[in-house]
Amino acid sequence: MKKPSVQTPITTRGEALDRIKTAMVEKKLTQAELADASDCHEKTIQNLLGGRSVRDQTLFDVCMVLGLDFHGLRDAWHGESVAVENGQTNGAGHEGGVAPLYMGAYARVAVDHYIGSYLTLRRSFSLPETVVAYRTDITWDPEWPSLLFQERDRPDAPYAHRGRLYIPASSSFIHFVSLTKGAMRMIVVSQIDRAGEMRGIITTLNKQRATFIPVATPILYARRENFDGDAFGEITPKNKAYGKYKRLLDETIEEGYARLIS
Repeated sequence: MKKPSVQTPITTRGEALDRIKTAMVEKKLTQAELADASDCHEKTIQNLLGGRSVRDQTLFDVCMVLGLDFHGLRDAWHGESVAVENGQTNGAGHEGGVAPLYMGAYARVAVDHYIGSYLTLRRSFSLPETVVAYRTDITWDPEWPSLLFQERDRPDAPYAHRGRLYIPASSSFIHFVSLTKGAMRMIVVSQIDRAGEMRGIITTLNKQRATFIPVATPILYARRENFDGDAFGEITPKNKAYGKYKRLLDETIEEGYARLIS
């Protein structure tokens, strides 16, 4: 089982910069490669590595690529010190604001219960009898008021997505949308229930032989305080977690959270 990494807290911009540079060395990324992976201009990365002020969205994108903790690094970058409990941050600068109207015009106070980490399950798009399991973190972005999601610990890490949550006021379903250079992926799931679960369907593109084709499959998010006992990666029937994971995905269809029409 792969557990999420635990990083030493940082408190200054210098420490945050050292953490970024170390991660770049570990991942063997140049400035240009980091800029491309973060979907930003190389000059922006040069400003970042020079210790100059950059947008929080840039910090978020860089943290996603490098596998760093966004909240801890952001607070250190701005010289803020916050308490950390069970992996969640508490303190100034983490509340307030209303999402844009086109995202559902939701306020943080109304969606706080979505913030956290989730075991994420879906079927493999190319391997039969295989469930793909990874982690998704949901946080609040005060700079562009809205919920953000960030995928971690995927077996195909280069294809991990990050994006925003769209929450219609009149629907029992919400949308996870990622948009990068014109390429869009959307996940439609039920609003979180008392068990901390969201179920629905994912639609995206998957590489099949020489080309990419549209695919869809059921998906489930299950809230976790920790991931002890959970397995990440490509889970086959040989893995003891397979039966439980498969049952959870089967229930997504059986209980009417999604319907696949052939």
